[in-house]
Amino acid sequence: MELKIGTNIILESISSETSERFRCKIVEQKNNSIYIDYPINVKTNKTSFLLEGSQYRASFVDDSKVAHAFKTQVLGRIKSNVPMIMLSFPTDDEIIKIQRREFVRVLTPVDVAVEFDHQFYQFITEDISAGGLAIIINQPVTFKENDDLLLTIVLPFTNSNDGIKYVQTTARVVRFIERDNTIIAPLQFTNTDDIDKQNIIRFCFERQLHIRKKETAF
Repeated sequence: MELKIGTNIILESISSETSERFRCKIVEQKNNSIYIDYPINVKTNKTSFLLEGSQYRASFVDDSKVAHAFKTQVLGRIKSNVPMIMLSFPTDDEIIKIQRREFVRVLTPVDVAVEFDHQFYQFITEDISAGGLAIIINQPVTFKENDDLLLTIVLPFTNSNDGIKYVQTTARVVRFIERDNTIIAPLQFTNTDDIDKQNIIRFCFERQLHIRKKETAF
């Protein structure tokens, strides 16, 4: 696959304990390598220096608005007029096309850490989908409708190969709903990369399948 110069790439660390995300652009492509400009940390908005040998999951959207993902490794730094980082680039059959599906909403509790205006909260979801989630408000909060929040979502997959995935994204407060003396706040995701969205979709389908198995067991 030939990538267009200037294509935006999102990199997510898979070789470190802390999950970090970076955004960068394709500067050049040669054989089995791609060259990117120095990436920007999505959270800190600062330029980062990737260590040689470190591994990442990369995602991008092509001109047809189709999302793709692949695994890559830092091969080295290139000193030129434009400083670049060289990454490995796989064959076409190792590039995953991320399927677009309807958002499946699943009623399931998931731990969510929320940051707003330098304050931190811990909530449990009522439901979750690839488009957003609803949190149960169990404490006083300072955010209100239409405020933007930073979320860290914990996805505990039952498949041992997947383990626990941590998704960091932003979301907007849609509204507050009072139901049976409980306040629910639906949130809409506003900046979720395609790999994280795919993880949420897989988690929702896994939970949905698990719920159906429990229902048919009785």
